[in-house]
Amino acid sequence: MTQSRSFVVARDDLARTHTLEQVLAPLEDGELRLKVDRFAFTANNVTYGETGDSIGYWKFYPASEGWGHIPVWGFADVVESRCEGLAPGERIYGFLPMATHLTLRPQRLGAASFVDATEHRQALPAAYNLYLRTAGDPAYRREDEDLQALLRPMFITSFLIDDFLADEGFFGATRVVLSSASAKTAIGLAYLLHRRGGVEVVGLTSAGNRGFVADLGCYDRVLTYDQLATLPADPVTVYVDFAGSAALRLQVHEHLGERLVYSSAVGLSHRDTERAKSPVPGVKPIFFFAPDRLRKRAKDWGREGIEPRVTEQWLSFVRAARAWLSVQRGTGVDAVQAAYAQALAGQVPPNIGLVLALD
Repeated sequence: MTQSRSFVVARDDLARTHTLEQVLAPLEDGELRLKVDRFAFTANNVTYGETGDSIGYWKFYPASEGWGHIPVWGFADVVESRCEGLAPGERIYGFLPMATHLTLRPQRLGAASFVDATEHRQALPAAYNLYLRTAGDPAYRREDEDLQALLRPMFITSFLIDDFLADEGFFGATRVVLSSASAKTAIGLAYLLHRRGGVEVVGLTSAGNRGFVADLGCYDRVLTYDQLATLPADPVTVYVDFAGSAALRLQVHEHLGERLVYSSAVGLSHRDTERAKSPVPGVKPIFFFAPDRLRKRAKDWGREGIEPRVTEQWLSFVRAARAWLSVQRGTGVDAVQAAYAQALAGQVPPNIGLVLALD
């Protein structure tokens, strides 16, 4: 029998946590058991918890009434298999619970990936049900596993936002303003926009993070939040909101006025519970949901067309990220609890990435 440990949180109060121990049922035909080796925890995962009900993140790994697993991204190894073509010892990357083990039902098995066909996940966004076999993944580098766990999920979102804005001709804008400019998804987008060229990239950040953001080299201009009024209203601008602060969003909309032609809501790094209750003047903020864009591009390009585009950009970005991101590792329940509380409180410095393991 396999003993499993998982870290769950109260769905109505993310600050309340609990460690669950349980014995896993034997595998059925077609199933696979993974032993979770390591996972990243970032502000992106906090967003999963904040939107667990509205978007459905609680549904991926059901827990007892009132509790939920916040999904994470990381690496796991096959330890048991009753699925032909997948043997113990193989390394897998993908969407995981904060736990020691995970049971999947692989389908559409290919050299580089498979899809989990567990029944309760079939109505959920398909992008989260895809698992990569590291031996067949052209973007995988073993020495970059920590950076992949920390950055690759957000970088996919960065890639898709960059692709969307470029596909729309930036709505006629020549400037893109990013809030929470030190957030990893924002940095990825700034990197891609800077690499693409043709638009000015402006980052809004806290006073404490201004030096870090400016040193990244991918923002043309960096302002603290209290310097927003110094930003010229011209030229025509797109706003990409990673902060989720209703007060900041209102300030940006009021300051830019008619020169703001598109407003994209992406993240909730400021954990603003009033965000949905605060209307703003001008263009209506549009929520960017990466799986929807990915689904569109899968139809446009096919999976064989998506992978090389993402891989080329990712390998370039991760080389740059080695210069600014340091990994902080933690193992065991106490370490996970401490790191979780630090991330929930927004106290993880932008140059630090948390990589954790429960066992």
